[in-house]
Amino acid sequence: MKPLRWIPSLAAVWIATVATQLTFAAPPIAPKHAAEDRYWGVPVTDDYRWLENWSDPEVKSWVDSQNAWTRGALDHLPARPEILKRVESLSRSLTPRYFGLDCKKGVIFALKDQPPKNQAMLVRLDSPNDLSTERMLVDPNTLDATGSTTVDFYVPSLDGSKVAVSLSKGGTESGDIHIYDTRTGQELPDVIPHVNGGTAGGSVAWNKDGTALWYTRYPAAGERPEADRDFYQQLWYHTLGQPLSSDQYVVGKEFPKIAEIAVETADDGEHVLIEVKNGDGGEIAYLLREPGGQIVPVAGFKERVKGAAFTPDGLFLLSRKTNANGEVLRVPFENPVLSKAKSVVPASETAIDEIHVAGSRLYVVDIVGGPSEVRMFTLAGAPLGKLPLAPVSSLSGFTKLSGDAVMIEQETFTQPARWMRFDPDPKSGTQNQLAPTALEMKSPADFSDVEVRREFAVSKDGTKIPVNILMKKGTALDGHAPLLLYGYGGYGISQRPNFRSTRKLWIEQGGIFAVANIRGGGEYGDAWHLAGNLTKKQNVFDDFAASAQFLVDHHYTSKEKLACQGGSNGGLLMGAMITQHPDLFGAVISSVGVYDMLRVELTPNGLFNVTEYGTVKDEQQFKALLAYSPYNNVKDGTPYPAALLLTGANDPRVTPANSFKFAARLQASGTTKPVLLRTSMNTGHIGTPLAARNQENADIYSFLFSQLGVTYHPVVVPVP
Repeated sequence: MKPLRWIPSLAAVWIATVATQLTFAAPPIAPKHAAEDRYWGVPVTDDYRWLENWSDPEVKSWVDSQNAWTRGALDHLPARPEILKRVESLSRSLTPRYFGLDCKKGVIFALKDQPPKNQAMLVRLDSPNDLSTERMLVDPNTLDATGSTTVDFYVPSLDGSKVAVSLSKGGTESGDIHIYDTRTGQELPDVIPHVNGGTAGGSVAWNKDGTALWYTRYPAAGERPEADRDFYQQLWYHTLGQPLSSDQYVVGKEFPKIAEIAVETADDGEHVLIEVKNGDGGEIAYLLREPGGQIVPVAGFKERVKGAAFTPDGLFLLSRKTNANGEVLRVPFENPVLSKAKSVVPASETAIDEIHVAGSRLYVVDIVGGPSEVRMFTLAGAPLGKLPLAPVSSLSGFTKLSGDAVMIEQETFTQPARWMRFDPDPKSGTQNQLAPTALEMKSPADFSDVEVRREFAVSKDGTKIPVNILMKKGTALDGHAPLLLYGYGGYGISQRPNFRSTRKLWIEQGGIFAVANIRGGGEYGDAWHLAGNLTKKQNVFDDFAASAQFLVDHHYTSKEKLACQGGSNGGLLMGAMITQHPDLFGAVISSVGVYDMLRVELTPNGLFNVTEYGTVKDEQQFKALLAYSPYNNVKDGTPYPAALLLTGANDPRVTPANSFKFAARLQASGTTKPVLLRTSMNTGHIGTPLAARNQENADIYSFLFSQLGVTYHPVVVPVP
């Protein structure tokens, strides 16, 4: 390979043009080394395929030079130091956030996020109303002073005496299971390697007495070719105190290569539910391990069962086979055959998102275009009313306590997440009310001066798209406000009302923040998702563009002041906005994005996404992929908007080569606006330490202000 040619002086990477608007000199040049593929007779040239080889020193050298150029540009932005200070002050929550709760035998387990600590910790509490009972179980911040060790997930034993914790480092998501005694906090000798991964995830479930557990297992060295070791997940069984060599295979050899397994033990300790996803596209199968060890099929991939919950004597199944909004079916343990299932909660005009069972009650969580509602039923299906959730809120957590009592976590765009107790027992004193607990996050970001609006844009095919808008009360709709529009649109993942303290920085500078509930998500049920996947993916991009145009047409902003943001699948969305609507946005922020849609399935995690995006092996799907693939649709001489592309070198979900190639192609297109590539060498897709997240947010806001012509005014806030 020829040596790369760099711009000789990093001192000249920025040139001030006005007080806050900056333009940038040319970036480091990436040489072109043309490769060509033919798909269904169509030739496709790929000039930057060499950037896919991370082991090539030339690739690392180019990325290092891009990072140096990007840092030289961003660090020279005059407002960045003050922006970082504000980001850090907003991230210092006044109280911790407790999330991922699980209750066993009266003991509450929770992940505790307590800035300025970099990573969430695992704790236990005796009461949600008495924080003095809290005890630390696992603190990744003390295990790893660099802040790069993450708790991927945890599962307590049924009696609460032990807890299995997956720990991974550097954003790799390659997690080993460690076992802890929950009374002493001491770690047991058993360590099960690589239970969790960034491709198929990971899961464990305990046996009845906490002496053994089922766990997901990836192929060990020598069992399969190295390229296949992120696939072919199976379920195995480990007895504590025994060597791993004596572990027993349970099931999985017959599963698809891209199977993603999750397991859960019933309260009786005898039945184990095995969920098997066929990649990330939404096909799910369910099996039941009976007390004697027999594995019984309950529902196959084509049955469109999308959720399950144990009852005292069977299973509730969330089925979308006959209606995309979903109905709840019931099968007994003695005959868990889907063909014999009885309908408990019939389908309605509202989409069912998930189901939970606590005591004698069934809780049905509905999603209504983004916000949540919760209906309650007896186990026989008799309606018992709704949970009194706050308006336009989301249910972000659910855990059962004792009897019929539960705790739910709710949040809104302007109120942080808080755990509330619901106890229908008349003796509780709070019957049919949500009672506050001590597990409530208090943020230094005050949103009392922020209003939330819900508008509807009309997409290209006439579909109405909800757009949620946050802005300071009294903001003039004259088209002068900078506006940041966020979107995702994939995998049936819904964009719900959520609280993010750093949005306050944007709003207090006169900015407007908006979220578009576009197709591809699950905001209106399964049909909303299916209308935006595979060959219908273009609907996602049309929805987002229509949302952006609506905000311009209704004078919330102007095209020059409009920016958009997304990550992962939302990064694909950002790439499509750059290439399909280059004149609609002034700036684009795209994180860990998927951009080369023709080669994504050749990456380890990319194969898991074939059920969502499609494959080049299918002619119609190839045509759709080629039509919108951002990398393959960059056109020379097009005035693309300014773009900041962020990625992590350790990302196991979306290979950073996507960002490398897309940045190189955009930079070579002749666009006059800056295209910055920011690669973090110590992070991946998720699990980024708080300090690194703060630096990232400071870069994002500094870039946006510079490109949208916004003068940053420092905010003086008393230190709490």
